[in-house]
Amino acid sequence: MIYIRTDMNDIIATGHVMRCLSIADAAKEMGEEVTFILADNQAEDYIISRGYQVIVLGSRWDAMETELPVLLELIRKRNIESILIDSYQVTEKYLAELTKVTRTIYLDDLNAFHYPVDNIICYANYYKKFAYEKNYPIDKLYLGLNYVPLRKEFQDCCPKVINEQVKNLLLLSGGTDNYHILRRLLERIDLVEYQQVHVICGKYNADYEDLKLKNKDCTNVYIHKAVTDMKRYMEEADLVISAGGSTLYELCAVGTPAISYSFADNQLDNVRKFQEDGMIDYAGDIRCDNVMDNVVRLLERYANNKALRQERSIKMQKIVDGYGARRIAEVI
Repeated sequence: MIYIRTDMNDIIATGHVMRCLSIADAAKEMGEEVTFILADNQAEDYIISRGYQVIVLGSRWDAMETELPVLLELIRKRNIESILIDSYQVTEKYLAELTKVTRTIYLDDLNAFHYPVDNIICYANYYKKFAYEKNYPIDKLYLGLNYVPLRKEFQDCCPKVINEQVKNLLLLSGGTDNYHILRRLLERIDLVEYQQVHVICGKYNADYEDLKLKNKDCTNVYIHKAVTDMKRYMEEADLVISAGGSTLYELCAVGTPAISYSFADNQLDNVRKFQEDGMIDYAGDIRCDNVMDNVVRLLERYANNKALRQERSIKMQKIVDGYGARRIAEVI
């Protein structure tokens, strides 16, 4: 039995749970059962619908030390031998207490402090900046893009077919859209330039109904919510505008050229590294930069430049093979 401690809600969105579900799916294929441990029941129904057991601690997701008595007792009663932890809310004390009684594997991309755990997994493209090897025994570490935990459908993707012009545009914002980025993009982009503009709202996007209403007369604009076949939309798109995060690694797997933007501090290293590596252009931080103007400029750059899009696509597909979730499951 594999145990995973993570959370999902309208503040932290869906990213932690979704990557953990990819790992759970890989573990299930290997014949392992998986149980998720959650602070509250906000993600319970969704995880159960995916075929996994759930334990709700009845604690606060943003005050994890308070759950220690309950979680430690659970570990004792169930004889839990190892646990994968994926949350930005952990503290040194929290991890240290768990490591005393079970093997702890922490999924990290912040290097927020020295983690008193048995193993660290960091798949972020910028992991080298953290110099983990200087602070942890090498046999504790699983680092790099080989561990990007994507869903099975992103394994062994075919080379992307690049069209002469950008005709199919895809807009993504992740699980939430508190800065109303999708609405602002639709208002700023010259939509008549495209045959199709697909807009995918995340599970916690409050603008979905409003976007549908405002664009009901635009015959080339399609508004979707919490789709289950994201890969298809990515493959069909000629170009994607996306927030930073795990979505960019999915785009790498399918090889679809993209423009990124950020709206949270934990996305900044990710988007800047992709820009630095000449793979995904960065339009800026929505909180302080003129992202909309930058997006328009970059759209013009990519529109008829097949050679540039081809170059980016090849680079992207070289770095992600889609087997990261299975490798993490093997680590656990």
